[in-house]
Amino acid sequence: MEIGYTAAQLRAAAVDAVRAPSLHNTQPWRLRLRAGAIEVLADPTRRLPATDPSGWGVRIACGAALFNLRIALAVAGLPARVRLRPDPAEPDLLARLVPDTPRRPTLAEQSLYAAIPRRFSNRLPFWPDPVPADARWRLGEASRAEQCWLELLIGVSAVSAFGEIARSAHRVLERDPAYRAERERWLRCESNPDGVPASAGGPQGEPQDVLPTRGYGGRDRAPGRDFEPEPLVGVLGSVGNTAVDQVIAGQALQRLLLTATDAGLSVSMLSQPIEVAPAREQLRLSLGRFGTPQMVLRIGYGQPGRPTPRRSVDEVLDLPVVPA
Repeated sequence: MEIGYTAAQLRAAAVDAVRAPSLHNTQPWRLRLRAGAIEVLADPTRRLPATDPSGWGVRIACGAALFNLRIALAVAGLPARVRLRPDPAEPDLLARLVPDTPRRPTLAEQSLYAAIPRRFSNRLPFWPDPVPADARWRLGEASRAEQCWLELLIGVSAVSAFGEIARSAHRVLERDPAYRAERERWLRCESNPDGVPASAGGPQGEPQDVLPTRGYGGRDRAPGRDFEPEPLVGVLGSVGNTAVDQVIAGQALQRLLLTATDAGLSVSMLSQPIEVAPAREQLRLSLGRFGTPQMVLRIGYGQPGRPTPRRSVDEVLDLPVVPA
């Protein structure tokens, strides 16, 4: 059994951890090495006060980064035991990882790890090809493996009913000048290491769209490239809605996203109906599910793309000071 993780091991795993998704690509995490344990902390300086006043999005993002850490360490033969929210006196400390018994990585872990650098949010219209049943089953299994549930909405009526909820939540958010200004502040040029570049923003929404778009890029779409009229929509949910539940949901989200990437699928996230509390409750009631919806995903076959930039590992690491 390893006594503890080293700075070199954290640095290597952090390269993969920072590839996790986050609202507006704010990357709101810090990674700390303390007494041989790797700790995942929320970075309060990167919270979105208008978009994410409760910190839900920060905890989802940190949970996704935590999952990448787990997979990176496992593939390195250094699997971790994880404790969530280990210190009530430090609320920004979301997880602590200590070494478990060394072992060889599983084939599933290797496949998920290989998907980390290839995963990206595809906000472009998808092709009309349906997602096959075996791929849908894999997505459900990925969610269940992380103690969450996934409800897939299939068919015109189910997707249209959800679309009404999502568009209503989108209109509520867009009426808030602070929300709009915050989104604008995180639009970036291609060379920036955070935020959403225009090339990743997707086309401007149009009235006939079934689902709302965030409008990062503001580009007019190409003629004949309407969004798919019957997308596969997935609602990821957790048992509860505590801070721990949200970190768990972030891990489930990332496992699901990497599973989708490994299956050749594209995914974009729609958090508007999660950000507006009445819409979230309406969504939960419409699904007849026990628990709390934590993220909505549009899933299908998309055009090639590339991941958005990330800050350097040195910007997110807190390492012990080595005496001179």
